[in-house]
Amino acid sequence: MEVFAPYLSQIRIPGKNDKVYKDECVFSFDNPETETGLYVSLSSFLGFGKEYVKDYFLKTGYGVFLHIHREKHEIQSSTQGDGPEKKITRLAIGVEGGFDPDTGKKYEYIDFFNVIVMPNFITFPWPNTNLPEVIKQAVTAILEIQSAATLEEIESLTGTWDGETRVVTKHADNLLQLSNGKKIPPSGWHCEKCDKTENLWLNLTDGSILCGRRFYDGTGGNNHALEHYAETSYPLAVKLGTITKDGKADVFSYTEDDLVEDPKLGEHLAHWGINIANMEKTEKSMIELELELNQRAEWFTLQESGGSLRPIGGPGYTGMANLGNSCYLNSVIQMMFIVPDFIRKYVDNANRFFEKSEDPPNDFNVQMAKLGVALLSGKYSQASSDKEQPGISPIMFKTLVGRGHPDFSTKRQQDAQEFFLYMLTLLERQNHNQQNPGTVFKFKVEERVQCTASKKVKYSHRSDYCLSLNIPLEAVCNKEEVAAYETRKQEAEAQGKRLDPELIVRPKIKLFSCLEVFIQSEIVEQFFSTAVNGKTTARKTTRMATFPDYLLIHLKKFTLREDWVPIKLDVAVEMPDILDLSSLRAKGPQPDEEPLPELVGNPPAPVMDQAVLAELADMGFPPEACKRAVFFTQNSGLEAATVWIMEHITDSNFADPFVPPGTESAEFTPNPDAVPMIIGMGFSQEQAYKALKATNNNVERAIDWIFSHQEELADTSTVEPEFRDGDSKYKLVAFISHMGSSTMVGHYVIHILKEGRWIIFNDNKVALSENPPKELETLIRYNTLHVSTQERSQRYPLGQPACGTTIYYGAVPTETANTEDRQMIPPDQEFLYRREILWVLYETHGGVRDLARFCTGLCTVYDLHQRHFKARDSPSVLVSC
Repeated sequence: MEVFAPYLSQIRIPGKNDKVYKDECVFSFDNPETETGLYVSLSSFLGFGKEYVKDYFLKTGYGVFLHIHREKHEIQSSTQGDGPEKKITRLAIGVEGGFDPDTGKKYEYIDFFNVIVMPNFITFPWPNTNLPEVIKQAVTAILEIQSAATLEEIESLTGTWDGETRVVTKHADNLLQLSNGKKIPPSGWHCEKCDKTENLWLNLTDGSILCGRRFYDGTGGNNHALEHYAETSYPLAVKLGTITKDGKADVFSYTEDDLVEDPKLGEHLAHWGINIANMEKTEKSMIELELELNQRAEWFTLQESGGSLRPIGGPGYTGMANLGNSCYLNSVIQMMFIVPDFIRKYVDNANRFFEKSEDPPNDFNVQMAKLGVALLSGKYSQASSDKEQPGISPIMFKTLVGRGHPDFSTKRQQDAQEFFLYMLTLLERQNHNQQNPGTVFKFKVEERVQCTASKKVKYSHRSDYCLSLNIPLEAVCNKEEVAAYETRKQEAEAQGKRLDPELIVRPKIKLFSCLEVFIQSEIVEQFFSTAVNGKTTARKTTRMATFPDYLLIHLKKFTLREDWVPIKLDVAVEMPDILDLSSLRAKGPQPDEEPLPELVGNPPAPVMDQAVLAELADMGFPPEACKRAVFFTQNSGLEAATVWIMEHITDSNFADPFVPPGTESAEFTPNPDAVPMIIGMGFSQEQAYKALKATNNNVERAIDWIFSHQEELADTSTVEPEFRDGDSKYKLVAFISHMGSSTMVGHYVIHILKEGRWIIFNDNKVALSENPPKELETLIRYNTLHVSTQERSQRYPLGQPACGTTIYYGAVPTETANTEDRQMIPPDQEFLYRREILWVLYETHGGVRDLARFCTGLCTVYDLHQRHFKARDSPSVLVSC
């Protein structure tokens, strides 16, 4: 055992506060199940694949490792029962008990352990009584202690909504049950008010059997159970067919408006002659119905379930395992790592990041590089005809980027666009004074305002990250087909039938119709004109002063009904493969225009109804948005102000500091409420101004900016933001699609154009796409068509493929380009998609600009960090009785 002597002083025994990384390599996605297993240091407790373990030894001198190799074997088991406990128990994808394509399969794992001594990989089998005592204690502790990934998993699951964990109803102990002589048969039920024989609910007070609510797709019942409660106020009902002998069932409380737990269900059923010991589950639970509804039509189309998709693997075709509603993360990361800027930053420099890192699991650059290398190398994507590719499990990355975040640290479903924005914030924080690949999205917007009284004009500029477009429903181009479909649907519903959801006819609108709305001028009320020194009206037009490398187009798919209920526009927006936005190019001041005089002094402050402001603030709206609402409705009351807010809640400047129109200064105006907050934390006024300017008056980001920009704060000079300006012609390259009724439930997949073929990335399933659903996208990305010869050679040198992927150029017809310049950049372009709000990403030469800084779900909580409203703690709208 002399081989251990040089290293015995380095051996540590892990305690309860130590993190042991025994599930995954810190530099790659090797794990105990890979062919070469995982090597865990007995000194640092970090895990390494065989490719990196020797380099780590040479760097640190830590020479003793526990080698873990695991074999996985599927075991055949007898058919299980179909009670709820054997089926889906969580409205989540990929978590234990959640929606999983491998549901029903069972595996056994056999672990093999050895103690390894470097540098020659001298091997000692474990267990082994001849090993030094400290090594035996260290290995025993490593095997017994929970891994770092497991500890993070336990923490994140505390925020996962569990469909089977329900509140005990307040009616359980004192439920009124009438003695009316009714006895319920064990089968043969039907609604007492119609002919429905499914979705039946037994009222536990009077024994009535009535049908449940009609689902949003037209299925379900006729609302008779709900109407009965309205007439009688009898609070509890149980869904017949979901009752099992162990006392589980779907019990709905009308007064608590939720599915509940009834600990005395057996007694309550016995009152009506039902012996719970004889019951068997014969109908789907509400959770299963919700998942089924989410999988209909939209899921079928977006996942291309009707076709026989051919799996594909290799460099650039690596899937990512779903860690429990992490499909949003998977889709965004797949999108990022086809952007050349991200590849150059993290893949080409991966070894440098690995070598210099002192804490790999908590090093953002290391984990980004680890992802990029794994996705583009092809090492983990060797698919076969009878077995899906294993893909990679981004456990360590998700743990790192989600730590401390109220949403991304959980296993709840999240919004892909929000996560991308969050990633941009992390990228900005991590790349101070360095190349930041996230800056390839930003573009400059020009706003021209003309005073209608004097005809004089004023120009201003701002930065933005997405082009937000309204959807003009009056521009539907298939009105007759839609009307015919709606007629057929109404006739079918009148007969108690429903149409096949796959045959739905959606209104079709061309993207150019949305662009036409954008380029139209708008009237600005109560505009303070310096030419007439008073309020008048003005006409504002908005154009793009620069064209980013990657352009996101946001199609606003949310709208409000007359009763203010937010609804999603179920429309198909036809996205062209080639998009020319030259009509959106800003022209700047013209020779025949006369500018508005500069503002001298301060105009009278607008008078605002303080009572209305207070009421709006109590409703949870941002203070600056409340000011806008009261101002533009001219103090006409709470109702008018609330209507204005709901109509403008998706405006990009909704929560920005309010400045009355016409009084804007060409100089940056810091948020007056934010400045004292930052100064109160010990920073100077100058530092507060500079941080707020750099973060567009976002207080939280400004504080982060101060800590990460100490060198810049020492420099009092101001640097205006720089914008890349490219061609106005773009090509469609990718999209992320969200399936489901809301952002809090559903599933994301991404389609990417690679080497001239559309590829679908559905978590770890990667396949050639037969029918990419381009009309149902939410986030879309386009790529520029024209790149100059000089810039192309600098950015995409021929003969230098990145990470094993082939970079090629295809001819593109353009009237202005010469023969040599008729080239386009590689097919590393994509577009993102979400169902509730449509974000379209177009790409031009140079990379990707900022994805989108604002997204709203028209819900109830205003998120300061993301600066938008979003639904919280409402993972699903359950289909209840």
